[in-house]
This record gives sequence, structure tokens and C-alpha cells, in this order.
Amino acid sequence: MSARVLIVDDLFPNIKLLETKLTVEYFDVVSAMNGPDALAVCEKGLCDIVLLDVMMPGMDGFEVCRRIKSTPSMAHLPVVMVTALDQPSDRLRGLDAGADDFLTKPIDDTALMARVRSLVRLKAVTDELRSRAMMSRVGDPLAAATAETGHNANVLVVEDRRSSAERLTAALGQYHCVEAVASPQEALERVKAGDYDVVLVSLDLEGHDGLRLCSQLRSLDRTRTVPVVMMADPQDRARIMRGLDLGVHDYLVRPIDRNELVARVRTQVKRKRFSHSLRESVQASMDLAVTDGLTGLHNRRYLDSYLAGLFSEPSLRERPVALLILDIDRFKSINDRFGHDAGDEVLKEFATRIRAQTRGIDVVTRFGGEEIVVVVPDTGLDAARQVAERIRERIEAAAFEVQRGTCAIDVTVSIGVATRQPGDDDPAQMLKRADLALYRAKQDGRNRVVAAAA
Repeated sequence: MSARVLIVDDLFPNIKLLETKLTVEYFDVVSAMNGPDALAVCEKGLCDIVLLDVMMPGMDGFEVCRRIKSTPSMAHLPVVMVTALDQPSDRLRGLDAGADDFLTKPIDDTALMARVRSLVRLKAVTDELRSRAMMSRVGDPLAAATAETGHNANVLVVEDRRSSAERLTAALGQYHCVEAVASPQEALERVKAGDYDVVLVSLDLEGHDGLRLCSQLRSLDRTRTVPVVMMADPQDRARIMRGLDLGVHDYLVRPIDRNELVARVRTQVKRKRFSHSLRESVQASMDLAVTDGLTGLHNRRYLDSYLAGLFSEPSLRERPVALLILDIDRFKSINDRFGHDAGDEVLKEFATRIRAQTRGIDVVTRFGGEEIVVVVPDTGLDAARQVAERIRERIEAAAFEVQRGTCAIDVTVSIGVATRQPGDDDPAQMLKRADLALYRAKQDGRNRVVAAAA
């Protein structure tokens, strides 16, 4: 996987050393020798990941990282601190600034490439979601990301050493709801039934392969997007690298520093919630694309797609299906007499009453104006006629209250009913029969149901 890597260091030899290593692995490299230049590159979107030196004159790496992570347009950018500082307090400062990881000089090439590839994969997924979310213009997930605290998460700890599990639970319990289990089997049962924001897995479980559990968590649909953090001994470096290749999000090396544990979990929670908000924005935009804004029903676009599937999918082509077209009688006179706002209120209540008389599998759509189309799967003509009659009676039964209840309008509906016939090649033929039946209902005096003859 290729990506654009920004190297930030005030020493040119350090830049050239990292550039050589990354170029061999087919990464594109850009560089900056101070904080302001680095921020300018990030703001222009010219990089996918930042390798950031800490000790720089003027604006140090901690401040550069803090500014990147506090700016909505750059908050999603992975930042790896590259430094000679190796104390827990130094890592904590970087994590508090928002850094995604630390690499200590002299840099281990395997660790460098594993971490860069892992973070680039995560950013690629985030970029796709972010692009769709921004195009949808539903909310502002980027602004929400910078305001997220990363607290009050549901955390699962998989650790069979009781003393270690108790320490982890105590440290994280100040900020999160924490559960601890001792076996992979119990962990899998919990994640299938629960809703966790982070899972911490010990790689040294008695009689079990911790990496196997990490792999299972990354492959299950329910936990595929849940961050997984490994806990390992210093000599377990090979398995840590293997875990990162498998898609594990982060790791902690024993003895685990309490503050670093809290900071790394917080980072993963913030990232997970950011991705979730992006997915929600994308889903909301998809819903808007197929939903009528006034009534909340599906729109014509959705109906066309749904009907096309009923006629093209082999498993659905032979099954019965009925279609109702409903039209409010003399709707124009309602708009003329009471105004278009009152007309909109009538349409909303009209949609509500129809939905109350249909099943969950029925598809109710606003076809246009005051016309509603209801698709009734697995239903013949007689049963569909009964559904239509039930709707007609419900519409006529009570006046529609509008203008905050100060006015009541009597409303009736005419309905045309048709079913799919053996010779129908596409939905247009069934729609046409239902429309002709609706026309006859209007011609015969309105407020009635007419079913199309076979």
C-alpha cells in the first residue's frame, strides 16, 4: 500500500535516512524541517501520515501534534512521534497531544514499516468515509471529532492473570465502564452480546494464542470496527509486529504504565467514535437520498430501485406482489381553501394513517404530489383489495386536524389496485394497470377502491 509520508525533523541527515528507508518500500516522501512548514503541508492535504520529531527549535513536536489534532480538517491525520526520548512521561506527553504512536531512535525498520502500514490502512478507510460524509453535508463530524473526550467507553479486558486484570480495571475504571474476562471463549461471547468501544487482549493467555483472538475480533462483523489493543512482554516483538499486520490497532508493552494505558485507550476511543460519526453521516445521506422530506416515506427513486429488484432477481420474479396507488380526492381544493401549509399537514397525516395499516415488509412511497404507492409483497389481488379498503376506511373515519387543531378537514381517498401478471416483463406494466384502476375509481365517484382485472 503506497502513501504520502511527511517526515518532520530539523536535522537533514535524519530526514534522508528515513526517506531512504521509506522510498525502498514504495512510499512517497515529503519533508519539513520545522513546525510551521509541517503544518502548512498538512493543511494542504499533501500527506497521509506524519513522522514527527519531538526535539525541534521553536515549535517542538508536541505542539505541532497538538495543533494538527485540534484542527478539524487535520484531526484524522495519523501522527507518529519519532524521538530519542524513551521515558513513559515523554510518551504520555505525546499521547496527550494526540499522537497515534511513538518510535524511539534508533528506529527499528520492522517496527517502522509495520506501524506506518497499519496507520495508513486505517486512514484510507477513514478518508473514504470522510469524503462521503462531507459530500452529504449532514452535520459536521470533523468538528465533533476535535471535541470528543474519549471517556465513558465500554472496555473489555482479556487477561487471565488476576493481579494484572485488577490493575488494568482499576486504572481504566476511573474513566470507563470496564469488564474483565480470563478466556478467549468468554471474550467472544461477550463481544457478540455486548457493545464495546475497545478490547484489550493479553498475548500471553494460558493455553491460548492471544493473536488468534485478535484475528477473530478483527474478522467478526460485530467487532470489525472495534479497536483492539495488544498487551505483550518486551521480548514478544515479533508477535506484536504480526498483530499490527493483522490489523490490530495498538499495543502496550509490559510493565504497563498506568498513564500510558489510559492515554492509549482514550486515543482509540476517540478514533472509533470519529469513524462511527462518519458512518452515521454517510448513512444519513443515503437515507435522505431515498426519503421524501415532507412525509418521511420512501421516494420515487427508492420505489424504482425496489421494483426493479422485484422483477430482476430470479428468486423474486415468480412470487406474487400487489401494488396500490392512492390519491387524495380533491386535494387541490384543500390547498386553495386552507393554504399549502395545511395541505402539507394533510399529506403528513395521510402518510401516517397509511403506514398504520400496512406491514413492516410493505413498501410505502410518495409517488408524487398527493399520490402514494404501496407495494405489498406475497399478496394476491383479493388480499390487496382488502388492504386498500382498510386504508380507505381509516382515511375517511376521522377528520384531519390542521393549523394546530383549529381546523378539521374531511378527507377521502381513491385507490387503484393491481398485481403482477405472468406476462409482465417490468414494473411499468403493473403500475399502468394500477393507475388505470385509480382513474376508474375517480370516474366512478371517488372514495372507493377499484382492482384491475387480470
